[in-house]
Amino acid sequence: KSIEKNNTGVLFYLDKEYPSRLKHINDSPLLLYYQGTKTFNNNRTLGIVGTRNATVRGKTICNQIIEELKDYGVTIVSGLAFGIDAAAHRAAIKNGIPNIAVMGNGIDITYPNQHSKLREKISLNGDVISEFPLDTKPDKGHFPMRNRVIAGLSDALLVVESDIRGGSIITARLGFDYNKDIFAVPGRPDDKYSKGTNNLIKTNIAYLTDKATDITTVMNWNKINEVNAVQMKMFAELDDNEKKLVDILKTPEKESMSIDELHYSSGFTMGELAAILLNLELKGVIENLPGSRYMLINKGF
Repeated sequence: KSIEKNNTGVLFYLDKEYPSRLKHINDSPLLLYYQGTKTFNNNRTLGIVGTRNATVRGKTICNQIIEELKDYGVTIVSGLAFGIDAAAHRAAIKNGIPNIAVMGNGIDITYPNQHSKLREKISLNGDVISEFPLDTKPDKGHFPMRNRVIAGLSDALLVVESDIRGGSIITARLGFDYNKDIFAVPGRPDDKYSKGTNNLIKTNIAYLTDKATDITTVMNWNKINEVNAVQMKMFAELDDNEKKLVDILKTPEKESMSIDELHYSSGFTMGELAAILLNLELKGVIENLPGSRYMLINKGF
């Protein structure tokens, strides 16, 4: 009843709508509560984190990078905290970019409570999510757990400002351990809230970043209209067997398909199927997942 009253959805690990990226980390939550439009399986995600004591410079750079990303089909992920988190959420909303707020408390509680209106706006074109049961108060020990979800949901992570220690650095190192690409905005050596980002760059954990193209180049992200043009050209260059397999993989009910499912649906022999899958993988059309499963890199192909 509490869940219904709070207009909250619940996703279990085995549900098809459970965030697919979280299934690739070994400590993913078994259950997630969410409010919003279920954007957590969007094609591209960028986590943005930083100090709660953000400077004007930090907020400005954060705003500029997000504005520059508005044509790239990226979903922003952050933690609804003061400072850089809030700046990232607000910039995403301003530019019509979906964004996800990951909380370290029950989803029926807004923390900090000053962000109640911001939270409402996020859920109109994005999601507020939490792994904690309703009525769970924010606790210091919850935030490292929250940080791993931010890292797990993100294809890449950007740290805008941070001291040498803190939640943002924890998130970046978690992302690094999860084989995510890490980006950091540099600053003056004597700036307290640049010491953490400078160190990430110095230790080769993060790419030096001061504009969106630093991220899109590494991630091989093109603007959406450019992607569609490339996909149309690429589809025309596929042979009939490859096109048949692409059409099968477009099945909306499934994030990915096993090789046995593809064998049954396509009618190809296992030898033929293996050769076609290899060609599609080399062409960058599909991704080979653990357990002999395959997915289209972009369902809009």
